[in-house]
This record gives sequence, C-alpha cells and structure tokens, in this order.
Amino acid sequence: MLAGMARYPTRQVVSAGGLVYVDRPDGRWMVLIALRNAAGTLQWTLPKGGIEAGESPEAAAVREVREETGLDARIRSKLGVIDYWFVWHDDAIRYHKFVHYYAMEHLGGDMANRDEEAEEVGWFRMDQADERMSFRNERALARELQTLPSNAASGPQG
Repeated sequence: MLAGMARYPTRQVVSAGGLVYVDRPDGRWMVLIALRNAAGTLQWTLPKGGIEAGESPEAAAVREVREETGLDARIRSKLGVIDYWFVWHDDAIRYHKFVHYYAMEHLGGDMANRDEEAEEVGWFRMDQADERMSFRNERALARELQTLPSNAASGPQG
C-alpha cells in the first residue's frame, strides 16, 4: 500500500472503451480523444466511460465510443484490461479503476456528432498515435492492435 493512502476509503469502478481503427493504403489509423486533466493539461487518450446498470462491458464500449467520438464501430476483439489507482479529492475516496478495452472496427459516423466531453477528436496513423498518447499502458494496448489482420482499405470518415 502506498504511504498515506490508508486514510482514504476505497471503491472499485469499472469502465469500458475502444480503440477505433481503420485500415488504409498508408497503414492502420486509430482514433484518439483529447481531455484536460485536473491540472488543465491536454491529454490524448482512448475513449472510455462507465458501465451503466444492466449494461455489458462490450455494450458500454460501443456506446462510449459513439458518445465521445461521434463514430459507429463494432468490436473485433478484446484487447485487455488496464487498472490504476487514483484519489478524487472532492470526495476523499481512493478509487481502483478497471477499464476493459476492445479493438473496434470503424463503421461510419461523424465526429461532429459527439458530446462535449472531449475537447478534440482525431484520426492518427499508428506511429503518430503512439507519439501523441499520454499514457504508457494505453500505448501498449495500441501496439496490440497492430497484431490484428488488416481489413479492406478505406479512409477515415471525419
């Protein structure tokens, strides 16, 4: 246990998200969203969010991707689960968060039809995404995406 963490009650939370991708002649591209952290720094990350009552992690991942990016996608495979700890000082609770991530093939949609949670949303070629992503554990999942077989080449819509 980390020093000083014992004073906070602990809660477990579960979320789900997706690595939306498309294969093009110039390589595999994926979607990232940009959010501001508590310090106001812009961080590029993967779309994700909480699982609602009665919802499966898969359904939550598809819904969260649609809400945060405006894009429709279908799950091709599970990539893995990332877990991390954080303290939300507003309620003085320590959280252990588990996020289920899925490789999701882009089907369509429009980034203009997203909610306002993300400040920016964009397509990035895999090497560009690796450089842009803020979190090492998400970069490792994105590298797993490279192992999936290629689909018919088509360009990102949006």
